[in-house]
Amino acid sequence: MIDVTSVDGPQSRAAAATDAAGQPSAAGAPPPDGWPVEATPVHPAPQPDRLTRFVLRLQQRSPRWAVPLAALGCVGAGIGYTLMIDPTRSTPDAAPTCLLKLTSGLDCPGCGGTRALWYLLHADLPAAARHHLLLVFALPFLAYLFVAWAGRQAFGWRLPELRISNKLIGVFLGAWLAFSVARNLPWAPFTTLYV
Repeated sequence: MIDVTSVDGPQSRAAAATDAAGQPSAAGAPPPDGWPVEATPVHPAPQPDRLTRFVLRLQQRSPRWAVPLAALGCVGAGIGYTLMIDPTRSTPDAAPTCLLKLTSGLDCPGCGGTRALWYLLHADLPAAARHHLLLVFALPFLAYLFVAWAGRQAFGWRLPELRISNKLIGVFLGAWLAFSVARNLPWAPFTTLYV
């Protein structure tokens, strides 16, 4: 039998594998192959950096209506920007602001969205649908989802939830992809989708 040296002096492995009450201890039991087990160091969990700690403190101290108000401010800023620039009035030789259209000449999946929003804000639904049909279709659902989320966050409202399955989201994204391809085809009737 192999002797193990401890602070109390040499003792056998069998004695080292017992606890104070004389019962066999699982921690001191030899591994099946007979070699002693080395203790693996325990690494402390990484601590968050300064920015993360600041954001977490800010989140804990802020009222529950602050995030919905900030999101509403972002939506309001986007609407104000759209109303201010009037995207429907541009010179014929103006360069497109969309990077994909500028580099390739193709309409991207979002091309026409700002103009569609501008027409929606001016209650011209046919012109808005002409510029981006899927945005006009999705906007009421997005608005309701935002109001339901913001109401729950800020005031504890329990509005009926829209149950949107992953399959339905996949169908919508597939339709958006088909729309994005169709609006770039150079044949009639697809040329009517150019913006």
